[in-house]
Amino acid sequence: MTTLAVMRRFDLTDEQWARLESLLPVPVRSGRPPLWTKRQLIDGIRWRVRVGAPWRDVPECYGSWRAVYSLFRRWQRAGVWAAIVTGLQTRADASGRIIWEISVDSMITRAHQHAAGARSTPQKESAGGVTPEPADHALGRSRGGFTTKIHLACEQGQNVMSLLLTAGQRGDSPQFQNVLDKINVPRMGAGRPRTRPERVRADKAYSSRANRAYLADAASPRPSPSPPTRSATARTAAEPEGVHPGSAPRTTELVTPSNAASTGSNATVEWPPGMTSSPSATRPASTSPSSTTGC
Repeated sequence: MTTLAVMRRFDLTDEQWARLESLLPVPVRSGRPPLWTKRQLIDGIRWRVRVGAPWRDVPECYGSWRAVYSLFRRWQRAGVWAAIVTGLQTRADASGRIIWEISVDSMITRAHQHAAGARSTPQKESAGGVTPEPADHALGRSRGGFTTKIHLACEQGQNVMSLLLTAGQRGDSPQFQNVLDKINVPRMGAGRPRTRPERVRADKAYSSRANRAYLADAASPRPSPSPPTRSATARTAAEPEGVHPGSAPRTTELVTPSNAASTGSNATVEWPPGMTSSPSATRPASTSPSSTTGC
């Protein structure tokens, strides 16, 4: 009796696989053909990352969980995943799919309960990868317990342009420049990589004089001077409500779709003509397409 394959959501479509396949490393050795295709294993990795289940719970239709984990770990140590992301960003920028209005925000993630029981002796296998692991392993104590803070810079299509991990108790504003400095999109053919956005948006946690000076020095749209701190009774009757001396009035802008790094609110308050403030931030919504292939 024949059985029908179960369609799984968020697996790679044929169109997505066609774009991705050309960016994968070419095997350097020949031998027996693998039992599972690269597409199966990559779909298994994507399933595990999206669901958050243990590796042993990866469905068998994606291949052996050992093969799925082995591919993930091997490519992570060799920097293949970072190269794939860079290649996709380059092609997206060449086709005009990147909106160079960058939103910067952060989110806190609870660490697994096993993260508190680190071994006293160093592990035999090095962490590997393209970036060194932080000395504190990006783990720290905050109000939420043992946490990691993820700092993101996203374009308005909600695609990640750069990412930075710190301990959960670290502040947002000190990482503003570090996140923007990590944006690096190579160009197709000759030319320097693009690193400079057309506009930067962030909430009030990043509204410091140092960050505004950094944007001005980077030749981004120049922000207005940071307004001085004054009480309500210090305002004069001739000054309109909400207008500070030496700065232009604030304007309200509706962003559709919502800011990439702050999807909690569509309304943003713009500091003309540079930074924009948004009231709150939440986890970016998943933009993975529906599946056309399955197990």
